[in-house]
Amino acid sequence: MKKIFLSFLSLCFIISFGFTQSFNVLTWNIQDLGRTKDDTEVSFIAKILKEHDIIAIQEVVAKDPAGAQAVARIADQLNRMGDKWDYHVSDPTNSPSSRLSERYAFIWRASKIQMVGRPFLDRELQTYCIREPFIGQFKIKGNGTSFHIVNFHSRVHSDNPASEIKYFSQYQKRLQSDYVIIAGDFNLDENDPVWNELYNMGFSSSIKGSPTTLKRKCLNGLYLNHSIDNIYYDQDVLKLVTAGRVDFVGGCDFIDKARTISDHLPVYLECAFLNNSNSN
Repeated sequence: MKKIFLSFLSLCFIISFGFTQSFNVLTWNIQDLGRTKDDTEVSFIAKILKEHDIIAIQEVVAKDPAGAQAVARIADQLNRMGDKWDYHVSDPTNSPSSRLSERYAFIWRASKIQMVGRPFLDRELQTYCIREPFIGQFKIKGNGTSFHIVNFHSRVHSDNPASEIKYFSQYQKRLQSDYVIIAGDFNLDENDPVWNELYNMGFSSSIKGSPTTLKRKCLNGLYLNHSIDNIYYDQDVLKLVTAGRVDFVGGCDFIDKARTISDHLPVYLECAFLNNSNSN
């Protein structure tokens, strides 16, 4: 009932202010996505994803085909839930070692969203990033405005992820579009100074001060930890409708079971175009 009410509010908001149809992006670091996920866990993941239009996934296993196969299993499960879905899995990232290399994935609601061209790993940043970003271009069917999603999993916090993220302020110029959304696991929070250049350009974080990682054990009733997963969007061209995180844990009694799914919560952003001047 709560989701229906939120959707109704979103619809009223868009109609009242004259914005175009909204779309919803979810980002999720699904820990070790590969052969570790059984059918029950794949079904659980799909039930979370089915509420969203485009999903950007990090930490897809690259060392064997099981990672790409797990994404295919999730997409198949989504297709069994009554809508049409499609997906694309990246090649392994060009990382310093096979241990650090991963794949990314996009899954999208094909009944509403169209992928434009072919997504690609950003080879221009492979020298600077342990796992270079995966970039996809999309548009809402029936709407000429396209947008890019930069899907990223940074190096660990102790290894200075800001040294990678500092290049993201160049994406609008490089992609020749104002409609750029940056989503993923950044291993630092939205208050880090590295984001200031993007903020000065008009970007904003979808969530603020919201922990998105799971502790190994509950401490004084708390099971969430670092605020490192987020979605950044340009508020000069995209209007926030709603945003948040999906807390699939729900309490300390379920922390061990939840960590078999992932040690991260999904984060989502629903937004609408402020205008339709870009039709790339």
